[in-house]
Amino acid sequence: MSVFRTKNYTEEELGYPTEAHGRIPSFANRDEEAEFWDTHDTTEFAGVELHPVEVTIGGELAERLTIRLDGADRAELDRRARAKGVGPSTLVRMWVKERLDQEAAAKP
Repeated sequence: MSVFRTKNYTEEELGYPTEAHGRIPSFANRDEEAEFWDTHDTTEFAGVELHPVEVTIGGELAERLTIRLDGADRAELDRRARAKGVGPSTLVRMWVKERLDQEAAAKP
């Protein structure tokens, strides 16, 4: 069973305030932008202000590694991952990459 986790992003993390793009005004926050899009349709701006983009989300992770944790460590890992809005596997992957980068930078 999969559990969907969300993070509460700050206005700054979401890119507010925004800049105006043609007929799309600048927005100070989510509420202001939501009010605008409640009364406008994206098709009004297609091809002028809005253009299709290609988005790549993460790469394929081909290698798998299993680690064993005691119950307390697993609970703490889950708590910290939840606080960051990511899954425990993602958090461990982030930590491993950080450490690998640190070790690589420290090598003479």
